[in-house]
Amino acid sequence: METLVLFALLGLGSGAVIAAIALGVVLSWRGSGSINLAAGATVMVAGYVFWALRTGFFGFALQTVPAMILTLLFMALYAVVVELVAVRPLRSASPLAKLVASLGVLLLTQALVLLIFGTSPLNSPSVLTSDVVSVFGVAVPEAQFILAGIVVVLACGLAVVYRFTGFGLATRAASESESSAALAGLSPDAISLGNSVLGHVATGFVGVLAASIVGLSATTLPLLIIPALAAALFARFTSFGIACAVSLLIGIGESLLYQASNESWFPTQNGSAIPGVQQMAEFLLIVIALWWRGSGLPLRGDLVERSLPMVPNQDRLVVRIAPVAIACAVALVVLPSDFRQAVITGLVATILCLSFVVIMGYVGQLSVVQLALAGVAAFTLSHLGAEYGIGFPLGPVLAIATATVLGVLIGASALRVRGVTLVVVTLAAAIAIEQFIFANPDWGGGQTGASVESPTLFGFNLGTDASFRGLDGSQPSPVFGFLALVVTVLLYLFVANLRRGDLGRRMLAVRSNERAAAAAGVNVRAVKIQGFAIASFLASVAGVLYAYDFRTVSANSYDTMTALALVASVYVLGVTLGQGAVLAGFGAAGAVIPLILQTWVLPENRVSIYMQLIIGAGLLIQLRFRPDGLLVSSALKRERRARASRAEKALSVVGAKPQGGV
Repeated sequence: METLVLFALLGLGSGAVIAAIALGVVLSWRGSGSINLAAGATVMVAGYVFWALRTGFFGFALQTVPAMILTLLFMALYAVVVELVAVRPLRSASPLAKLVASLGVLLLTQALVLLIFGTSPLNSPSVLTSDVVSVFGVAVPEAQFILAGIVVVLACGLAVVYRFTGFGLATRAASESESSAALAGLSPDAISLGNSVLGHVATGFVGVLAASIVGLSATTLPLLIIPALAAALFARFTSFGIACAVSLLIGIGESLLYQASNESWFPTQNGSAIPGVQQMAEFLLIVIALWWRGSGLPLRGDLVERSLPMVPNQDRLVVRIAPVAIACAVALVVLPSDFRQAVITGLVATILCLSFVVIMGYVGQLSVVQLALAGVAAFTLSHLGAEYGIGFPLGPVLAIATATVLGVLIGASALRVRGVTLVVVTLAAAIAIEQFIFANPDWGGGQTGASVESPTLFGFNLGTDASFRGLDGSQPSPVFGFLALVVTVLLYLFVANLRRGDLGRRMLAVRSNERAAAAAGVNVRAVKIQGFAIASFLASVAGVLYAYDFRTVSANSYDTMTALALVASVYVLGVTLGQGAVLAGFGAAGAVIPLILQTWVLPENRVSIYMQLIIGAGLLIQLRFRPDGLLVSSALKRERRARASRAEKALSVVGAKPQGGV
């Protein structure tokens, strides 16, 4: 009993941090109507800035109070910059664009922190007391109670402010109808900025206090957004009290799960507790919250929104694909081994990015679970070969089918969800799969990874260790590269033609307006399931090819931040166009563009961080100036010119002259 009390109370610290992030999410939704995926990064930034001011990282060291004041001032400035760069320019943008903008802020902020402070976790100087108190005979750090008490007071204070003050009334009015609020003399921009500053300062304050308890890590702190989103969902993104209470309960529950994992009755594998139980619990909690609370977020009366990115027609596919395919085939033979490997990796990543084109570009659902599904297919392929002796081609078929079914099940769990809320489910699912399955030594590969045998057909080796080794005579063999090239071209043609077909038109109708599509006779749920199935199938094919490429599968290859970077890069280049998937694939980790930068431009050990920095900054710039995507905007211009040309020819046939612009 004493142990249970101890761990329950120890969970108050992490619960308070989750509560602070959840409060920031609620404030962001109240102010701007967007889900702030970067709320966890706010805790990270505040903690690192305070650590730097206290330890002399900037060349001078301050005492606790001055360092705290400067940190909070910096957080207010940080909020203003985020508002001016990522929120205000997208005031009339679609909810998907607003959500992706917060993803850009997350990637950019994390990359900057990693470049400035390094990748190793840090120990922050303590702010709260180190005394202990006795509770039911158990000694508990007093700081846990102080931190939880501060968060409760903060939640109550925010509830009072938004219930009884003019600012709170103005925020509620703008949330009900921004146009009516503007007619009444209120400024939606000023209201959003005020909420943003308040949210960043409040979250940063708790982050500084809790840094010595939860530690400073640029890789783990941003992912605390997952339990915070669960709490915000239970609060309907509006109630500070519910968000705070649920967050504290989540912290206590996760602490008790950690304690239970050390008990003899807890399920184990190879003498160790099953990993990822906390992450799986968070995912299930989010699913429960969505089904309990309803189909989506509370509606807001926003200003007129711009449409989602345009989906141009893709004509003359053979003419567009042939030069690229020929160039890849030649490169697989003549380039040295490292660049040959980069080309193969780019081809495989292109298939994965095509899955984002289907689910995001065609169906309009922001899903980030694709990379995790690729990992499921890869690990399944490994276990089928190692444990059951099932090789090529039956092994890949079963692996792809398994991951596709899982993807459909994840999609089915979110059928009641409309719009951008889906990202909450898929983000939690991706982390749960990574920790619960991939890190498991029996189900996944654990810390050592899992091996994969080369594919052979009728005695002919199709793998990277085939006898034909290219001009330099080294692995990987071009034979596997040719296999990956053929599969990539076929799937590219499939995705491009999907846009033209009846299913593609139904997908675009659902993306545009689900209610209107249903009124027109479109089965919205069936279209969503089909979209998830196709996207999951594409991701699974990529996972199988990736496993054959490297002949080993490791959980580190399928981490969530890599998936988020892929989503961002596809969106920057054009999430509705196959060419965007190609360029994003060849810019993925281990592909051609990072290898070029690593070889001639950037330090080898920081290429991935710089790429994340470029993607995050590029995403914010693209959303502001080229909202349809860099390649999509050019494709739309070509399409308009082609239409104008056809119209002029048609008019010339009947002897008429074009009037003005067509």
